[in-house]
Amino acid sequence: MVILAISDKSAKSSILSLIEKYQVNLVCTLGDLSHFSLKELKKVTNIPKIGVYGNHCSGKYFDSLGIYNLHLKIFEHNGIKFGGFEGSIRYKESAYAKMYTQDEAKERLKDFPVVDIFLAHSPPYGINDEPNSSSHQGFIALKEYVKKKKPKYFLHGHTYPTKENIVERYGDTNIVYVYEDKIIEV
Repeated sequence: MVILAISDKSAKSSILSLIEKYQVNLVCTLGDLSHFSLKELKKVTNIPKIGVYGNHCSGKYFDSLGIYNLHLKIFEHNGIKFGGFEGSIRYKESAYAKMYTQDEAKERLKDFPVVDIFLAHSPPYGINDEPNSSSHQGFIALKEYVKKKKPKYFLHGHTYPTKENIVERYGDTNIVYVYEDKIIEV
């Protein structure tokens, strides 16, 4: 399966051309995007589109673009189970932002089932995050999920790891950091 993942910034080139060029089977969005940056997805009707919102998202564009909101849900395609969690650590008060405390994330994820590929806006705590940052700290609950449930892949955006400190594997899980667009073959 070939996945086109998009996160935090518009794709570097046309989404439609990327889908055609790489024969993409599924599109996933990982948040901090807008209806405008994803508008080409409205024309994509022959492959699934799934995603989670980021902390800077309006939370209102998935339906109009035909994207399945994967937050705390399961989606199965070609025998592969996907699951997801939106938003970031709560670092400010906002009625509209998708943000959670560590305890809120823990409560929401406590019974989340095993999936093959997990999509999140934020990374697990201590993995491609900035643990001392109020806004770019990962979720402890996501780290526990990866440790216990061992998804084959964990895709995330939100943070800015460098080539020197990027984590691409944690235990049995491939960690995939996405900024702009990335083609992932699973």
